[in-house]
Amino acid sequence: MALDAAVKQSIIKDFATSEGDTGSPEVQVAVLTQRIKDLTEHMKEHKHDFHTQRGLLAMVGRRKRMLTYLKNTDINRYRALIERLGLRR
Repeated sequence: MALDAAVKQSIIKDFATSEGDTGSPEVQVAVLTQRIKDLTEHMKEHKHDFHTQRGLLAMVGRRKRMLTYLKNTDINRYRALIERLGLRR
C-alpha cells in the first residue's frame, strides 16, 4: 500500500521547508498522514486485515511521536502543520 510516486512528490513539494527537503518533520508527518488515510480506507473494506491494522497503528504512533517532537521544538511550526493537515479538530 505504498504511495504513488507522483502523489508523494507533490506532498514533499508542498510541505518542504527548502529545496530537496524530504526529512523535515513537516514532510514526514504529511507523507505519513496520506498513508494513514489510504490505509484507513482499506481497513473500512477489509475489517479483518490484522496485518494492515498493525502497520496502521505503528504509523499513527510514529506520526504522534513526530508531532510531539515538533511541538516541543517549535510550537508555531506545529500549529501551522496541524492546521494545514486538518488534524486535531
